[in-house]
Amino acid sequence: MQPRNMSMSGAVDLSAVKAAAEAKQKAEQARAQRAAQAQAGGPQAANAVQLVIDVDEASFEREVLQRSTEVPVVIDFWAEWCGPCKQLSPIMERLAEEYAGKFVLAKIDVDSNQMLFQQFGVQGIPAVFAVIAGQALPLFQGAAPEPQVRQVLDQLIEAAEQRFGVVGAPVDPEQAAQAREAAAQGGQVAPEPPGDPALAAAHAALDAGDLGGAVQAYENVLADDPANEEARIGLGQAQLLRRVQELDPQVARKAAAERPDDVAAQLDAADLDLVGGHVEDAFGRLVSTVQRTAGEEREAARVRLLELFELVGPEDPRVTAARGALARVLF
Repeated sequence: MQPRNMSMSGAVDLSAVKAAAEAKQKAEQARAQRAAQAQAGGPQAANAVQLVIDVDEASFEREVLQRSTEVPVVIDFWAEWCGPCKQLSPIMERLAEEYAGKFVLAKIDVDSNQMLFQQFGVQGIPAVFAVIAGQALPLFQGAAPEPQVRQVLDQLIEAAEQRFGVVGAPVDPEQAAQAREAAAQGGQVAPEPPGDPALAAAHAALDAGDLGGAVQAYENVLADDPANEEARIGLGQAQLLRRVQELDPQVARKAAAERPDDVAAQLDAADLDLVGGHVEDAFGRLVSTVQRTAGEEREAARVRLLELFELVGPEDPRVTAARGALARVLF
């Protein structure tokens, strides 16, 4: 849950993806081309910079390696089924706009880009890396609170400027956001629909890492609107993250390994598995716990498994498979 201090000595060699020297050469060409396009299009064209981009294996060289010689590229490895990713991604996207060109956020869906997932040695998601001048730096793993994310980004930007001479091109974040929205909607920027202030406050508490406040805020929303699906999922995420935040991962995993029949230890380890992106491990652990136990202990494991199903999403194939496994051990 805590981001690691950024260390320049921890740079990952991306030669297996593409040689940095070749990327830098191509970046110089791309930089000249963009400068010409900006000059031809005037100030608005220069400002219409995408600060948040979706990247896949085909576009990685262009959007990450080449771009990293001009501006630090922060990579957010995520997946649709990952509950903690849904907490972290809005923070990262908002900070990309706020930092206004000091870094570019590249979002990589691990389910669709397994090669990149493996190349970076990602152990679990969400996982955040940076690429500067063709070199990758591991930043942190897990849904870190915003103040700590800011601290890591500040360290990254300072290192990019001092060690690599890579600085971003300042842009107008409002114009950049409008340009991205207009492109996504065919040139039409739609107004944001009115939202529920109480739900917005709950989301804000979750984004800020105030997990206790988020739990209370979501519970307040559900007290007034028990059918609010967004609040229910948000509450589940906040509760999961609060449970994990209170754990020592090494101690919890050691306890689970040494005491397979200790339901509380298995519940803790399953939470860690899910937050780390090891969805099938979390589900398999709890199905096995249900199979080995009875009475209140079995029910506790079953209920926790159903809660994790909700966080991942009922349509995810891993949930479907685990539901079948659960049914077999129950009946």
